[in-house]
Amino acid sequence: MTDALPNALKSANGRRRQLLTGAGLLVLAAALGYGTYWALVLRHHESTDNAYVQGNLVQVTPQVAGTVVAINADDTDMVRPGQTLVQLDAADARVALEQAEAQLAQTVREVRTLFVGNGSLSATVALRQADAARAASELSKAEDDVLRRAPLTATGAVSGEEMKHAQSTLQSARSNLTAAQAAVLAARDQLSSNQSYTDNTSIESHPNVQRAVARVREAYLALKRADLPAPVGGYIARRNVQVGQRVQAGAPLMSIVPLDQLWVDANFKEVQLQKIRIGQPVKMVADVYGSKVEYDGKVIGLGAGTGAAFALLPAQNATGNWIKVVQRVPVRIALDPAQLKTHPLRIGLSMEAQIDIANQDGPSLSESPRSAPLVQTQVFDVAAREADGRVAQIITSNAGAQVRSQAGQASQAAAHAAAPAADKPHVVAKRS
Repeated sequence: MTDALPNALKSANGRRRQLLTGAGLLVLAAALGYGTYWALVLRHHESTDNAYVQGNLVQVTPQVAGTVVAINADDTDMVRPGQTLVQLDAADARVALEQAEAQLAQTVREVRTLFVGNGSLSATVALRQADAARAASELSKAEDDVLRRAPLTATGAVSGEEMKHAQSTLQSARSNLTAAQAAVLAARDQLSSNQSYTDNTSIESHPNVQRAVARVREAYLALKRADLPAPVGGYIARRNVQVGQRVQAGAPLMSIVPLDQLWVDANFKEVQLQKIRIGQPVKMVADVYGSKVEYDGKVIGLGAGTGAAFALLPAQNATGNWIKVVQRVPVRIALDPAQLKTHPLRIGLSMEAQIDIANQDGPSLSESPRSAPLVQTQVFDVAAREADGRVAQIITSNAGAQVRSQAGQASQAAAHAAAPAADKPHVVAKRS
């Protein structure tokens, strides 16, 4: 009996020693396994569950004031670029456009008259020059008659009455030449005055026409802006406009969320940022789908400051009431558009992000400015092109093709119509 008790104790101690040894070996194996896993995998990754889906929130705002007469989209509706979302009362804008178009048509006709007047005035100048040339010829003939009769008057071959008649004709010819030269100068002044409104221009480029064109464009754009188009495609959110409401320019009426242009802002602790670089691959999981759906992403930028620095009321640590809090910096991660299409996300959804930091060749901050627009819309260019087409139609219908083709030649025609014969005052030749 006395020998059995020590043997039992020895056996229990042996089993305990074996269990402790096995547990120690298991802990050591687990430590070695974790160390190996950390050395090969974990130390090359940085992860956080403080990540959320972000995207563009495009506000729809009117460019002109007006009363809402129709609403064509509501929250959760899908819209395409250019689709009319809200319609404003356009009665006043339509009247203003009609007035501007009528003023443009009248201005084009007035300017057309100026160009036509250049040809008429050029012909008048040529006619007055021809009259001056005839008056100069008559004066020369009258002078010859007087000079020829003067020696014959003393001999009685020419009567005194005939001599007086020749002198009277000479005086009349001089008066006619003076009047013709004055008429030439007056016609030239009138032509020059008219040409000052048309030189180096055409009907389309005339300042008066351009001023009227600007008013038509302004009125047409105001009319078109009564219909509010969707700048981008997406889904409607935060609609806060009602029919009959009087809205001012710039008032937010609703928002559009393009769900195909989302990204993730992952807020990493400041101690995790040392090895994060632009271009590193990211694996992400959304809480809405769980671990069965994994998104592939890429780091496209790191924030310029922590969230606390850009808060509405940033903490003032210098006041003395200071408690150290680990700060976080947002890291922007791009999503794969194909994966977004297959498993769509929403703005604000929670994500878990894990960045592979093994490759650290990329920069930590962007080194060059963006070379292309981030987001661009051409929806509003349509109204401008339509306004140009409307203006061209009004000018064409009121100007006439022949006048437009001859407008640039008006000054040349006037110059060639002038004859050099009557440009200078007539000088009477003295005979001995």
